[in-house]
Amino acid sequence: MHKKILWSSAAVIAVASPGAVWAQDEDHGHTDDEIIVTGSPIAHPEHESIIAASVLTEEDLASRGEASIGELLRQEPGISSTFFGPAASRPIIRGLGGDRVSVLDAGIGSIDASSVSDDHAVAVEPATAERVEIVRGAATLYYGSSAAGGVVNVFDGRIPDTVPEGGIDGALRTSLATVNDSVEAAGGFDMLLGKLGGADLVFHGDGFYRNTDDYDIPGFAESAGLRALEEEEHDDEEEDNEHEEEEAFGLVENSDIETKGGSVGASFIFEDGFFGISGKILNANYGVPGGGHHHEEDGEEEEEEEGEESVRIDLEQKRFDLMGEFNKPFLFVDTTKIRFGYADYVHRELEGDEIGTTFNNEGYEGRVEFLEKEYGRFRGASGFQFKHRDFEAIGDEAFTPPNVTDQFGVFTVREYETDLFHIQVAGRYEHTKTEAETVSLSRSFDAFSVSAGIGFEPTENIFFGINALRTERAPAPEELFSNGPHLATNAFEIGDPTLDKETARGIETSFHSEFGAVSFTVNGFYTDYKGFIALVPNGMEEDELPVFDFTAQDATFKGFESEIEADLFTAGPFEVSGRAQVDFVRAKFKDAGGDVPRIPPLRSILGLEARSSHVDLRGEVEITADQDRIATSELPTEGYTLVNLAATWRPGGEGHGLSVQLRADNVTDEEARLHTSFLKDVTPLPGRNFKLTLRGAF
Repeated sequence: MHKKILWSSAAVIAVASPGAVWAQDEDHGHTDDEIIVTGSPIAHPEHESIIAASVLTEEDLASRGEASIGELLRQEPGISSTFFGPAASRPIIRGLGGDRVSVLDAGIGSIDASSVSDDHAVAVEPATAERVEIVRGAATLYYGSSAAGGVVNVFDGRIPDTVPEGGIDGALRTSLATVNDSVEAAGGFDMLLGKLGGADLVFHGDGFYRNTDDYDIPGFAESAGLRALEEEEHDDEEEDNEHEEEEAFGLVENSDIETKGGSVGASFIFEDGFFGISGKILNANYGVPGGGHHHEEDGEEEEEEEGEESVRIDLEQKRFDLMGEFNKPFLFVDTTKIRFGYADYVHRELEGDEIGTTFNNEGYEGRVEFLEKEYGRFRGASGFQFKHRDFEAIGDEAFTPPNVTDQFGVFTVREYETDLFHIQVAGRYEHTKTEAETVSLSRSFDAFSVSAGIGFEPTENIFFGINALRTERAPAPEELFSNGPHLATNAFEIGDPTLDKETARGIETSFHSEFGAVSFTVNGFYTDYKGFIALVPNGMEEDELPVFDFTAQDATFKGFESEIEADLFTAGPFEVSGRAQVDFVRAKFKDAGGDVPRIPPLRSILGLEARSSHVDLRGEVEITADQDRIATSELPTEGYTLVNLAATWRPGGEGHGLSVQLRADNVTDEEARLHTSFLKDVTPLPGRNFKLTLRGAF
């Protein structure tokens, strides 16, 4: 399978290589580069970023329309997802997830419980997203310990920063899908209300609704490997046959979703910046697939027997934000940016009609950035960040005691730029205090992180960057204080309150070239962890669950992402382009040996697109290899090949705002399982799906 992926990629790269007649774009091919604001307070275009960063635009997002952030980004280079069903799916970047990947809402944390457990959905709705920026690799320097593996920054525009042309603009989208009989709708608008003093007052409103049934799959919900393992545990063939008849087939039960919400916001936009506020509410009710939570039932004259009930999650978040940018210089400062968010989050796990466990998370987070005036070829930025989290879990499966976390960090970045070189150094100090009063435990950590990088641009079409870093991550409260059954991971988890900081030393390289109609990007990374905190089995059982300990072990992560895009030829009204990407991660424990669990395998995605003023056609093939480099608690995962097709029709042509798209995902109805998912042996990805989307912009 590995050879199949590499040869397939090589074929597309060969087709897309120079050799025909292609005209060079103006501005040396960089006119379409998106500006990255997430990777550093000093923004850079994609092709000049020392760190591996990329952007998904509103057009990219509208064509995908997934129900979760994880699935929305899963096919991006270097990214997989936790896939705990279609509703709860968090991004995994270069094999890292949980508390090491920060999902931001316009620069501020999502303030939910999604990093605590994989069955908890992220409280950031992709239906209203206008732009997503992705940083692969450590963003600890700018966003703190929870960004040690990367950042996904989602912008939905609910605090306007520009005045809409013509006084109002907006968009509406609705879609229907066959794999789960889904109905989705989303819309939003910005409106100029008038002037107040010298400022324009702009109002924003948006809303969304999603309702789905359980989704279809091509075969058994349980993998062949798990079914074989279970059959070995039966004593005779009759029991085997009875077991097979009870297996879920053709459908993932308890995978339906109902989600709704919306936001309002308003901004004063003036000549030197803007200042605005917003309020948002999110409600979600979704099933947790892969079986129920087990409990014991008493019979009057019988022995206790085990019962099972499906589990649903009822989630609500109320959130308030403010944002401002002031471009009026003072002292050594040229621009000041402020961001603050507060959220009250409640998450109830329902077992039938009963509330099993309730998760409450009330918190706030803020950051202030100062972009300094340029002095010759020198420029810099500094800032500070603070956040507070008050978290509690109440119920039978409250595996983590109530805890309060406060964090404060200061950071700075310095840059020196010539026509040939771009040098950047950055540093951050962070103080974190976590306290669990009910168990009389408290820890505090002082973390220091530094990085230094250099970008080299020998020609206007080639950029090479290298970045060395040393980062420190404070342990998450769950890693310190857990002590109880966590049925989402089918484990009895035990934290270690003596854990020290996790230290990473690494080097990352990036290369970007653009010649005429062909562009090529490759990123490589190697990270050596001292005290990498992992959840590993200890061979014991508690409450009929295997016991897993949070332990600190040295580990190494290495890998790459590569991507090539090319304009191939013209066929009638269509401009035909091709794209290929390959990504790979290898992660091992150093001292104890063995593989780090839930690491994505080698993957390749190959695509062709034909665009015209009225019709776009797109096809892609995703080829994922077998994953047999596994931890002791895992089963191997078979590779798969997914074929996806899409056609978009714009009746009025480009720029007229109305479009109709028909997507066919997993055309061959292939069984596909993500090795990065705790549920991969009981919950495959959806089967063949046809999705119709109508979108209008004004």
